[in-house]
Amino acid sequence: MSRLAKKPIELPQGTELNITNGLVTVKGPKGQLQLVIMQGIVLKQEEKNIWLSLDEKIHIKKSFLGLYLSLIKNMIEGVSKGFEKRLQLIGVGYRAAVAGNSLDLKVGHSHPTLLAIPEGIQVNVDKSVAISVTGIDKRAVGQFAADIRSVRPPEPYKGKGIRYVDEFVRKKAGKAAKGA
Repeated sequence: MSRLAKKPIELPQGTELNITNGLVTVKGPKGQLQLVIMQGIVLKQEEKNIWLSLDEKIHIKKSFLGLYLSLIKNMIEGVSKGFEKRLQLIGVGYRAAVAGNSLDLKVGHSHPTLLAIPEGIQVNVDKSVAISVTGIDKRAVGQFAADIRSVRPPEPYKGKGIRYVDEFVRKKAGKAAKGA
């Protein structure tokens, strides 16, 4: 058994979890998320605690317990608190703006880059150089933030590009001058 699955998942106040035919639905103040559970994993709900275990008739790997435990915990945290990823644009003339249902990035290319904002995700731009991606689905928030960063990842010589707020970019020394 996974070490994580030895402890129950606690439901916070204001969230509810329904289990029907392998479909887990979590509802909370910020919204609702659903997850299909694979065969062989058993969920039991006792008041505000959820326990995960393996069905002994179906042989699957024990590591799936930890996976589904983390997925359900992320769903519960998402519908109760939400998730946020913050990025910053570093470079002269680098700007971002939200235009309708897309994010307009001007990051040194010859053309502006438009990224379609997925459903269920909110994007805020502060002072045209700070981007905040929020939503209830941790995977979707992280994936869209990674898509934004991949437009112009930070380069190692001057550090220009799009980076996460808490990201540290290691800088290289560059070429040494010849002569002298």
